[in-house]
Amino acid sequence: MADHSNSGTHPSEDQKKAIYEGLSDDQKKKQTYTEWVKDAYNNQYENWMPWIEDKYLAWFGTDNKASYATKDTLDKTKITGISQVDKLQDGVNNLVGDQVGKDGLLAPVGNMASKEGINRAERGGKDEQGSYLGPASSSPDSVIHNAKGAGEGLAGGAQSVGGAVSDGAKGAGSYVGGLFGGKKE
Repeated sequence: MADHSNSGTHPSEDQKKAIYEGLSDDQKKKQTYTEWVKDAYNNQYENWMPWIEDKYLAWFGTDNKASYATKDTLDKTKITGISQVDKLQDGVNNLVGDQVGKDGLLAPVGNMASKEGINRAERGGKDEQGSYLGPASSSPDSVIHNAKGAGEGLAGGAQSVGGAVSDGAKGAGSYVGGLFGGKKE
């Protein structure tokens, strides 16, 4: 009777050893069997984890990686201990994050930032095919320059939104305090 416990996508230990034994002597001198298996595992992890994370976010919410990261970053900017102001800030943070999410006004920008920015960062700068620049790129300098400019633009926009939320929340706190006899600043 045949053993089918390892049938599927994962090769058995014997299959891995057979693949390793099929390598050239030069390749075997560069890596031991254990190092070779570790590298193969790391390559698969690097290729599959960004995809798995994208699928998880798509199936269980309205976020992509860009909107999730935006919300997470803005959530760290709480400026008061007043629950009403914090709730207002949470609403604004979600509004901003949702705009780059699945159904947001800036969804194409969020999807591009997720795929070409965050996923590439997780893969050490490589795209889904393992290339640093992709087939359409002719000049590495222009790609690097354009990516840097886009990153600076996104960071500046997030800072502007964070500053506006902060100023608005401070103003709301002063106004609420003024209603109850507090000093208005």
